[in-house]
Amino acid sequence: MIDDKEQTFSRVDVLDLMDSFISKILEIRRILLGVSISSLILAPFAIGLSIFLITHPHFFRVLEREYEFGAVLSVLLGVIISVSVVWLVAGIRQHLALKSWNKRYQEYLRQKDEINRKIASEYGLEQD
Repeated sequence: MIDDKEQTFSRVDVLDLMDSFISKILEIRRILLGVSISSLILAPFAIGLSIFLITHPHFFRVLEREYEFGAVLSVLLGVIISVSVVWLVAGIRQHLALKSWNKRYQEYLRQKDEINRKIASEYGLEQD
């Protein structure tokens, strides 16, 4: 059987492991937030620039004059618009998910501090 000392150490180790895991998730969250913000800025820019090129009067002249280049350019602009729309939607969804996760994490920290204070006051311990 596990004695009280081993059980206490294993519980502390599990709590430390959870805190370490959460801190790693926070680091990843910062990276994902950067990706989300870049998609919210760069995707509309790419879409706007592509639409500007497509609606420009000289665009159709290029299509008529340079058939192969015009066809490739049309396909590339269509791909850019499609990928940018997908990237924009993914960025918005990621931003909303991170915002929701941040609220839950703040609630976790608040509850953790509350429990630590309660335990410390109940047993007359000093808080770290």
